[in-house]
Amino acid sequence: MNSNRPTSATMRILHRYLGFFLAGIMAVYSISGVVLIFRNTNFLKQQVIVERQLEAGLAPEAAAQELRLKEISVEREEAGVLHFKGGTYDAASGLATKEEMKLPFLLDKMTDLHKANTKSPLYFFNIFFGLSLLFFVISAFWMFLPAGRVLQKGLIYTAAGVALTLLLLFV
Repeated sequence: MNSNRPTSATMRILHRYLGFFLAGIMAVYSISGVVLIFRNTNFLKQQVIVERQLEAGLAPEAAAQELRLKEISVEREEAGVLHFKGGTYDAASGLATKEEMKLPFLLDKMTDLHKANTKSPLYFFNIFFGLSLLFFVISAFWMFLPAGRVLQKGLIYTAAGVALTLLLLFV
């Protein structure tokens, strides 16, 4: 970039092109964020039957734990097959089935962005995205003249946004 260019012009250029670059990423994050609001419901989810081969002869508690079932108690037993709420386990063969409610493949992958932690390679992406959004916040204040009314009003709206967020977090 031109070293004679004022900081405000440089910030505008960086803000513009980073904004274009991140537009698609922000769309994915916004859609997956809205979907995650409904994660404790079955909204948009489909029932999927998952089969797993476990060790034969497991105790009911161990089988339920392996299947990650919330209800560990056995509802009934028929011909050596244990029936749990949401799953079955054949003690003789070790074959287990579990009913799961899953988002469609694309939405499931999109929500993985929000769930990424340091064990996932996506966390580098999340750090980049978070720092980019922070740059957006900071660079936005270079878009207007320091003594202008637009910046002064913008600072008031910024303070109101911070106050509302803190209010919602602590209420």
